[in-house]
Amino acid sequence: MTEENRREAKKVVVIGQGYVGLPVAMRSVAIGHEVVGLDLDPRRVASLGAGSSHVDDISDEELRAALDSGHYRVSSDYADAADFDVAVITVPTPLRETLPDLSFIESAAESLAPQLTRGALVVLESTTYPGTTQELLIPLLEEGSGLTAGTDFFAGYSPERIDPGNPTWGLQETPKIVSGIDPDSLAKVSEFYSAIVDTIVPVSSPKEAEMAKLLENTFRHVNIALVNELAVFAHALGVNVWESIDAAATKPFGFMKFTPGPGVGGHCLPVDPSYLSWQVRRKLGKSFRFVELANDVNDHMPEYVLQRVSRRLNEEGSALNGARVLLLGLAYKKNTGDIRESPALPLIELLQDQSAVVHAVDSHVEEHHWPRTVERVAPSAVDFHAYDVIVLITDHDDVDYGVLEESGVPVFDTRNRLRGEGIERL
Repeated sequence: MTEENRREAKKVVVIGQGYVGLPVAMRSVAIGHEVVGLDLDPRRVASLGAGSSHVDDISDEELRAALDSGHYRVSSDYADAADFDVAVITVPTPLRETLPDLSFIESAAESLAPQLTRGALVVLESTTYPGTTQELLIPLLEEGSGLTAGTDFFAGYSPERIDPGNPTWGLQETPKIVSGIDPDSLAKVSEFYSAIVDTIVPVSSPKEAEMAKLLENTFRHVNIALVNELAVFAHALGVNVWESIDAAATKPFGFMKFTPGPGVGGHCLPVDPSYLSWQVRRKLGKSFRFVELANDVNDHMPEYVLQRVSRRLNEEGSALNGARVLLLGLAYKKNTGDIRESPALPLIELLQDQSAVVHAVDSHVEEHHWPRTVERVAPSAVDFHAYDVIVLITDHDDVDYGVLEESGVPVFDTRNRLRGEGIERL
């Protein structure tokens, strides 16, 4: 580290060491900061401390190098955040019975506030509704610290844009939206992220940044719902929707390619648009019809998959009752292990409600996240002939699809990954 970098080195606390927080922590270490990764999950803290990464985009080697450098340590004790210069909050914001759950943000703010000192910067990255930073986070920090935002400390919002498993657009390469509660805060937020990412995109206030994140994911959610519903109708009309989508995608303007699937998963699409819909209803008393319609379409895709699988078995003179079903992929996204809100989970329930015996292949999903009622099969040990039907949910690259295509076992492919005779596609 150069003398100039040493002078600029800060103590950075990253709250939450998941798929968003860990890359921020690693990148902060890489540019010379002293980093404390805070996480309340003791299993995660122990794993990270032992040099074992649970995030697909961060290798064990990168994590161990950060630990060995002495510039990164992981902890569950907020006392280790004392005298921080920058705190980045990357905690989950799930839905609880269709309502936003901000308890993780509240807990992080309340725990961090006693460690807040004059001149420090606090940035929220968690996805949430417009107004959260100024209406929820700031009052909690002020109350717990006795300090005043904008006078004694700086604050802002910078939405995460992590795309797990994307080899091209990682944290550093993806433009970062930044905002502050006032011009001085925006300058501090911009200074911090300018050293971490290649490009920053300043906006006028946290509300615009919060809305931008929801807009990005609502756009994807609505368009995926469009092609999902189109896939249902195209099948009924005898049209190959995949071929039609590929043909439409040759247009060099006015079209963006989205593909159908068994539903949507992860934090972003099943959750984020509902934050926006909830805020519109709460503040304006209006219904965000596009979001609610997209939710309805995407939420019902596992049921449609069940219907198609049942029909496929019927054509073979069989039934779901007692059938041995193998699911290929449980994670919501290819080559990642994130099972949150994955459409595979409701499909498993639907299949088991019909008394099917469900096994699954997914080497990416951690054991403690694996569904208890599903037998796990290693990709190298799978015998396709042992099953009555195969359902491809997530097309990870570590499965031998050539063997599957030649097996002659009935297959329902929700991702258009497979070729050959006897393959039925969504």
